[in-house]
Amino acid sequence: MTTTPDPADLSMPAQALLVEPADHPEPETEGPTRTTTVSRGQFADMWRRFRRNKLAMIGLGAVIVLVVLALLQPVISPYDPYDQNLLNTLQTPDAAHWFGTDILGRDLFSGMLYGLQLALIVGVATMLGSMFLGVALGALAGYRGRFTDGLVMRITDIFLAFPYLIGAILVVRTFGSGVIQVIIALVILGWPTAARLMRGQILALRESEYVEAARSIGASDTRIVIRHILPNAIQPVFIYSFTSIGVAVVAMASLAYLGVGVPSDTPEWGRLINQGIEQVQVAGKDYLWMFPSGAICVTTLAFAFVADGLRDALDPKLR
Repeated sequence: MTTTPDPADLSMPAQALLVEPADHPEPETEGPTRTTTVSRGQFADMWRRFRRNKLAMIGLGAVIVLVVLALLQPVISPYDPYDQNLLNTLQTPDAAHWFGTDILGRDLFSGMLYGLQLALIVGVATMLGSMFLGVALGALAGYRGRFTDGLVMRITDIFLAFPYLIGAILVVRTFGSGVIQVIIALVILGWPTAARLMRGQILALRESEYVEAARSIGASDTRIVIRHILPNAIQPVFIYSFTSIGVAVVAMASLAYLGVGVPSDTPEWGRLINQGIEQVQVAGKDYLWMFPSGAICVTTLAFAFVADGLRDALDPKLR
């Protein structure tokens, strides 16, 4: 028996007759793909904000140039930075020696490149060591609290109260001269600031809802700190770490200028300035201290500009 459709039903729009099946939901995007897309979007947004800061872009370009020069130092250095020629001392800049020669007859341009490589090694190693030690102790103090917090913070106060340069000289004199000894001294004196920054962030985040949720499902303290708190608390420490590279470069040059740190025959920027100051009253010899001094200023400002750009790029208020 055939049923005749109601004319009222035929007058209804076709879209009204189309019903989405309830048991066939839209396929969800795969977890890793969605996470990768979000990460790329966040990185692109951060890079866009970073590019707005012109000084940060200038600093980033300078850092890239400095790193390339340091990596290519053995290739582009025209002379061995340790080679001495006492018959060609204090030579003014010319085609053979672009930056002239020092009081030992060594090519100053080659010494500058070697000093750049040395400065970046010390700066990056100091940054990594200070960041690792400071983050670990700051997270421990902030999350544990009570006795652990008080003990770590009192030790931190002692190191922060101690004069930075005098403390570095004391440590270097204790362990002896050398690049490794300088790095150890700067790490010992550089971690307290990172620890304080991390502790403050941990204190602000340890009672968050997502942390309480992780505790409620039985997550260990180590997992909570590393997996949930640390990614959200690392931002100020990460920004500070770039500034600390420039601070380490200046500290190393200061130690070398005072005659401690690296061996006396090492072509390090502070040593070159010390040797050049002795000739400051001699006409036409200003290049001996101007080139290494300018290199220190450029390196320090470059990393400071990058740190300033990262602060703007990572600031959630600017998103």
